[in-house]
Amino acid sequence: AADKINLIPQDFFAELCEQIIQHLNHKIPGVNIAELCQRIQTSGIEINVGDLAKIANIISFLFSTAARNNLSTEELVATLGSAVSALPKHAVQVIRYVWNEQGKSIGVSEDARNMATMGQFVDIKWKLGVAMSSDACRSLKYPYVTVMLTVADPSGQITDKSFEMTISQFKNFFKQFKEMAAVLETV
Repeated sequence: AADKINLIPQDFFAELCEQIIQHLNHKIPGVNIAELCQRIQTSGIEINVGDLAKIANIISFLFSTAARNNLSTEELVATLGSAVSALPKHAVQVIRYVWNEQGKSIGVSEDARNMATMGQFVDIKWKLGVAMSSDACRSLKYPYVTVMLTVADPSGQITDKSFEMTISQFKNFFKQFKEMAAVLETV
């Protein structure tokens, strides 16, 4: 991973680290790795989403472990120096700066630990469509609903999940949401 970190310009690496800290502080639902990767690639750096996701997971683990062990900035940098000799100098400088500025705010409450084992809902988008025809049938006129859920997995990586439903499936889906809302009203 150190060779891949070396490819990332300091400003992008700092943005990644800051977003990870914000995620660990529950200020944002996750880190949009795909969007950041696209911006890095647009700047002329060759890195793929999988490699950037691995780096994000490593940095997230580093920050959460440092928070759990209540490490000072100097202790974190000393630990990095002894454990990861191949880490680029600019990366260590960014980690030091971000941890010094924002690291102490990471909460490690029991609730936060329990939330970290599940994904988090970010957004939902939907559209209504009609299949007009196919190679087997000239006149379908078959309505459907396409739903795209944006979720942040436990590591903070944001992904989109999409699926299609028939109108009857959508009505059942909607009915279940109404039931959830009714239960929430009683709480």
